[in-house]
Amino acid sequence: MMKSDRPFAVVTTTQAPTPSIRTLADSLKPFGCPLLIIGDKNGPFTYDAKGTELLTLEQQIKLPFKLAPLLPEGHYTRKNLGFLIAMKRGATSIYETDDDNAPLANWHWRDRQTKARELAAQGWVNVYRFFSNEKIWPRGFPLDLIRQPLPGHASPDALLEIDAPIQQGLTNGSPDVDAVWRLVFDTHVTFRNEPSVYLPKGAWCPFNSQSTWWWPQAYPLMYLPSGCSFRMTDIWRSFIAQRCLWEMNTGLVFHAAEVIQDRNVHKLMKNFEDEISGYLKNDEIIGHLACLSLESGQKSAGPNLLKCYEALVEKNVFPASELALVKAWLADAG
Repeated sequence: MMKSDRPFAVVTTTQAPTPSIRTLADSLKPFGCPLLIIGDKNGPFTYDAKGTELLTLEQQIKLPFKLAPLLPEGHYTRKNLGFLIAMKRGATSIYETDDDNAPLANWHWRDRQTKARELAAQGWVNVYRFFSNEKIWPRGFPLDLIRQPLPGHASPDALLEIDAPIQQGLTNGSPDVDAVWRLVFDTHVTFRNEPSVYLPKGAWCPFNSQSTWWWPQAYPLMYLPSGCSFRMTDIWRSFIAQRCLWEMNTGLVFHAAEVIQDRNVHKLMKNFEDEISGYLKNDEIIGHLACLSLESGQKSAGPNLLKCYEALVEKNVFPASELALVKAWLADAG
């Protein structure tokens, strides 16, 4: 695969181009950024949106990646192949989103160096509440903590310059929340345009795959696990990624909303069923991860990723078969 030394965007879908995808493709043009569309067994088989490149399931199977034949079909984790293609083509950064998210007017290609207020926090933090007064929480946040008070800022009056190789933008309209919130509230949400926030070592908040920015230092951490439900793959990835960021002497940054979601149709009770493992295990998972002894340094992401999965397999969070996929991913990511 020829290297291009430019940013890439990655989406996985089974649909024809949506209005959101067309808006995204238009927004990417000024940056010379290709939009990789990763299909699945139900399609799409052609894609007529300018600025996009479709890889059908048939094409994916022929890719020179060890991971390609191991990934399940009909699963969101086929997105991993889009990440690998972007890496091999020399992506300077990677933006991931979904086919029902359209950039807002303030959307722009972000820099790894960003400004944010540092939170004075340890443990779970509901970041959504820094951008909204509504009773709202991100998918993956423990239900028994949704009423906890917000922490303060370590730098309440100052925006710090942060080197953040993973950054998450919030989503207006139909934000990324769990099935409980959607079954009970399910209202249109517009987050306030507040300064970005930085979670330091020891602070946890789920982040998702709705509008997420990655830089090469963190590329190994993009891996989406297959041995869990569709509703947990990006959430459990986020916990592992945050733990590994600490060993790079950095943390996660959240930005105000930069996309709006016109949500695809979901069966909410099926979503609820798929999230039960998270309701029961999310707090347990971060407890296991927090206790791990990992390698320090800027190049520690790959080795630490494997250690995290080995530990979570030992604790029966993931099946043992997950390790073969993780090792194939790391070999392909190089």
